[in-house]
Amino acid sequence: MFQFYLKKRINIMGLFKITVKSTSITNGVRIEKGMSVEVVSSYSNPISTNGGKEVIDAFQRVYAINIKKANKLSSAYLDVKKLN
Repeated sequence: MFQFYLKKRINIMGLFKITVKSTSITNGVRIEKGMSVEVVSSYSNPISTNGGKEVIDAFQRVYAINIKKANKLSSAYLDVKKLN
Protein backbone atom coordinates (compact mmCIF):
# COMPACT_ATOMS: atom_id res chain seq x y z
CA MET A 1 0.00 0.00 0.00
CA PHE A 2 2.82 2.41 0.86
CA GLN A 3 4.59 1.78 -2.48
CA PHE A 4 1.38 2.58 -4.38
CA TYR A 5 1.11 5.84 -2.47
CA LEU A 6 4.70 6.76 -3.34
CA LYS A 7 4.17 6.05 -7.04
CA LYS A 8 1.21 8.41 -7.07
CA ARG A 9 3.13 11.22 -5.35
CA ILE A 10 6.48 11.00 -7.16
CA ASN A 11 6.75 12.44 -10.65
CA ILE A 12 8.79 9.89 -12.61
CA MET A 13 11.20 11.37 -15.15
CA GLY A 14 12.16 9.66 -18.39
CA LEU A 15 15.32 9.84 -20.48
CA PHE A 16 14.71 10.36 -24.19
CA LYS A 17 17.03 10.38 -27.19
CA ILE A 18 15.90 12.79 -29.92
CA THR A 19 17.48 12.21 -33.36
CA VAL A 20 17.14 14.19 -36.61
CA LYS A 21 15.72 12.00 -39.42
CA SER A 22 17.00 13.89 -42.48
CA THR A 23 19.35 16.70 -43.50
CA SER A 24 17.81 20.07 -44.35
CA ILE A 25 18.41 23.81 -44.42
CA THR A 26 15.44 25.97 -43.41
CA ASN A 27 15.46 29.66 -42.43
CA GLY A 28 19.25 29.63 -42.52
CA VAL A 29 19.47 26.76 -40.01
CA ARG A 30 21.20 23.59 -41.19
CA ILE A 31 20.42 20.30 -39.46
CA GLU A 32 22.11 17.03 -40.33
CA LYS A 33 20.70 13.53 -40.28
CA GLY A 34 21.87 11.76 -37.13
CA MET A 35 22.22 14.83 -34.91
CA SER A 36 20.93 13.75 -31.53
CA VAL A 37 20.40 15.01 -28.01
CA GLU A 38 19.35 13.36 -24.77
CA VAL A 39 16.57 14.97 -22.78
CA VAL A 40 15.20 14.26 -19.31
CA SER A 41 11.47 14.95 -19.21
CA SER A 42 8.45 14.15 -17.09
CA TYR A 43 6.28 14.12 -20.23
CA SER A 44 5.61 11.10 -22.45
CA ASN A 45 6.63 13.02 -25.59
CA PRO A 46 9.01 15.93 -24.99
CA ILE A 47 8.60 17.22 -28.57
CA SER A 48 4.89 17.93 -28.41
CA THR A 49 4.37 18.87 -24.75
CA ASN A 50 5.37 22.09 -23.04
CA GLY A 51 6.14 23.58 -26.46
CA GLY A 52 9.12 21.25 -26.85
CA LYS A 53 11.13 23.50 -24.53
CA GLU A 54 13.43 20.71 -23.31
CA VAL A 55 14.24 19.67 -26.90
CA ILE A 56 14.76 23.26 -28.08
CA ASP A 57 17.09 23.94 -25.15
CA ALA A 58 19.05 20.71 -25.72
CA PHE A 59 19.70 21.43 -29.43
CA GLN A 60 20.69 25.00 -28.53
CA ARG A 61 23.06 23.78 -25.82
CA VAL A 62 24.71 20.96 -27.82
CA TYR A 63 24.74 22.28 -31.41
CA ALA A 64 24.02 26.03 -30.96
CA ILE A 65 21.05 25.83 -33.34
CA ASN A 66 17.41 26.80 -32.93
CA ILE A 67 15.42 23.73 -33.96
CA LYS A 68 12.16 25.70 -33.66
CA LYS A 69 13.39 28.44 -36.04
CA ALA A 70 14.20 25.65 -38.52
CA ASN A 71 10.54 24.52 -38.23
CA LYS A 72 11.72 20.97 -37.43
CA LEU A 73 10.20 20.57 -33.96
CA SER A 74 7.92 17.73 -35.04
CA SER A 75 7.89 13.93 -35.01
CA ALA A 76 7.92 14.12 -38.82
CA TYR A 77 11.52 15.39 -38.61
CA LEU A 78 12.68 14.08 -35.23
CA ASP A 79 12.75 10.52 -33.91
CA VAL A 80 11.99 10.07 -30.21
CA LYS A 81 13.18 6.99 -28.31
CA LYS A 82 12.68 6.44 -24.61
CA LEU A 83 15.91 5.08 -23.12
CA ASN A 84 14.63 4.06 -19.69
